Amino acid sequence: MSKNFVVAVCGATGAVGQEMLKVLEQRDFPYSKVIPLASARSVGKKVECKGEELTVQELTEDSFEGVDIALFSAGGSISEKFAPIAAKAGCVVVDNSSAWRMNDECPLVVPEVNPQDLDWHKGIIANPNCSTIQMMVALKPIHDEAKIKRVVVSTYQAVSGTGHKAIEELENQVRRLMSGQPVVADVYPHQIAFNCLPQIDVFMDNGYTKEEMKMVNETVKIMGDPSIKVTATCVRVPVFYGHSESVNIETELKLTADDVRALLAKSPGVTVEDYPEKLVYPMAINASGEDDTYVGRIREDETIENGINMWIVSDNIRKGAALNTVQIAETLIERDLVRVP
Repeated sequence: MSKNFVVAVCGATGAVGQEMLKVLEQRDFPYSKVIPLASARSVGKKVECKGEELTVQELTEDSFEGVDIALFSAGGSISEKFAPIAAKAGCVVVDNSSAWRMNDECPLVVPEVNPQDLDWHKGIIANPNCSTIQMMVALKPIHDEAKIKRVVVSTYQAVSGTGHKAIEELENQVRRLMSGQPVVADVYPHQIAFNCLPQIDVFMDNGYTKEEMKMVNETVKIMGDPSIKVTATCVRVPVFYGHSESVNIETELKLTADDVRALLAKSPGVTVEDYPEKLVYPMAINASGEDDTYVGRIREDETIENGINMWIVSDNIRKGAALNTVQIAETLIERDLVRVP
């Protein structure tokens, strides 16, 4: 891959944007230039990539002239406005917000799962929800082998999924509680320190939250199989980085726990950590900063004929956002798709 791609990072001063710059550096992405973009209030700030100090520029309608790939992590409303503008300028957009995920014109991609969907992109590609991404990486090999009929997932999601302010809120609440002071909840509707909130995003008419329905709908789109049934309960927990998931699946064909371990052990992007006799299983503190999705506690569900339980953990800012976005861009290059049809 020749190093001649001009890359824009939109939302470069945010948690995911900064991680994108780090991932571009660590994976030696083939760029000739990186342009950090953000809102007017961040103009002039400095960010780094490959040891080079870069000055943040304002995101405007003219920001994409001469840009080959734009990595967006600036929020849904920004993506809705600027992604079509970028695509019209000939720039391929990989968007980390929820704005384009369920748009029929936009592929929703996890490179280890459905890279072929990039072939029909029209200039905008969507990055899935963080909790969906890690589940897809673990479930796709099983689905290919035994066809998944139903998924029941409960998530335990870190506060970093909400952003810097949520991280600060958890830190501040812990400090105040430990010093006997009352806590203040601004980011979340209730205290998050030493607590679990069974609500992520807003509630919908069916009683599920928007986050839960994202997992349902995105799974079907990524897998390309509307017959898969998914039900989710998403919970915010007082962890800084790393989403954890308890996942129960029912398959058409019988798989043993050993079958599943063998399948996942050879699957890209997956590390099996499943040695309960040694108290070894995936944990958020170990997944933080790592690229892989970790799977453990693999066991047969003894209440149904073809059922498997597993525990899935991944860094939500890394694989759940920045890394997957960059991997999509890498796959576009590999498949010679860095162009707007």
